[in-house]
Amino acid sequence: MPDLPTRVLVTGAGGPAGVAVIRSLQRRSDVVVLAADMDRWASGLYLVPAGSRHLVPPGLAEEFVDVVVELCARERVDVVFSTVDVELPRLAAERARLDELGAVLAAPSLETLETCLDKYALAQRTRGSVRAPRTELLGAVDPAGWTYPVIVKPRRGAGSRGVSLVPDAASLLALGADVDWLVQEELPGEEFSVDTLVDVDGRVVAAVPRSRVRVDSGVSVAGVTVRDPELVEVAAQVAAAIGLVGVANIQLRRDVEGRPALLEVNPRFPGSLPLTIAAGVDLPSLALDLALGRPLPERVEHRELAVVRYLEDVFLPAAELVLARTTGVPA
Repeated sequence: MPDLPTRVLVTGAGGPAGVAVIRSLQRRSDVVVLAADMDRWASGLYLVPAGSRHLVPPGLAEEFVDVVVELCARERVDVVFSTVDVELPRLAAERARLDELGAVLAAPSLETLETCLDKYALAQRTRGSVRAPRTELLGAVDPAGWTYPVIVKPRRGAGSRGVSLVPDAASLLALGADVDWLVQEELPGEEFSVDTLVDVDGRVVAAVPRSRVRVDSGVSVAGVTVRDPELVEVAAQVAAAIGLVGVANIQLRRDVEGRPALLEVNPRFPGSLPLTIAAGVDLPSLALDLALGRPLPERVEHRELAVVRYLEDVFLPAAELVLARTTGVPA
């Protein structure tokens, strides 16, 4: 009797990462993909058959985890891929409930997630392990003790939202003392993202550096993968410091001496995932095998490849739109 296909639920189907994960897994004949999002207009929902489209509450909604757990039970989900930052720690905190259903959450540990999603905690965890810009809480800085300009950013958050360049001490002092914000040394060099996959033994299976040539709302819309052993080595050091198992996007920038330094870690699939896949490293497929305990290659190498991105349309009969949920989901 042939094995049944693996049923994979992908949440955040409306984002670039969600769409890329869905498309990657759909190329496998042994996988059935289910898509979920809080918005019935999420384009990724309509990449899967009508019966595989699901609306869920926002990741911060009180009922979010209960709805996802019930969905996994009803749809006999084997693996859950969340592509949304705010969903990840909530699901990881309830991983045992998914395990009881036989649904594997393909995400790093809760400890790793919490470290990565708090940029100050990340700076503290990796201190002494890798080069990183000086980072302090806004409420604890002495404005006279910095070289300007400096970067000010939210302690938590993604997509470059809220990041600003502060030109002088007076401007920094005027920002107040909110400990939910960070002050960080500005690094002048080129920025790179390293899409990284680490197995349960701490072995880096893949590390794909790419230059963020053009960025829109925190998502790279033009870029090129590079073969740079130094970037790969720093990414591996970061992964070891945070105890990464699974996928993460490690963002680095070169300092005044040209050395790669850690900016932040996104413990999920990146929005620029299609470039990494096209360059020869199919992260969603590898992450699925990792989640299922299947053997992985010793190392997956990539080739240098450039990308420019454009808007793509999905057309469907209006009658096929997913019906809005009664609570927690916008129509």
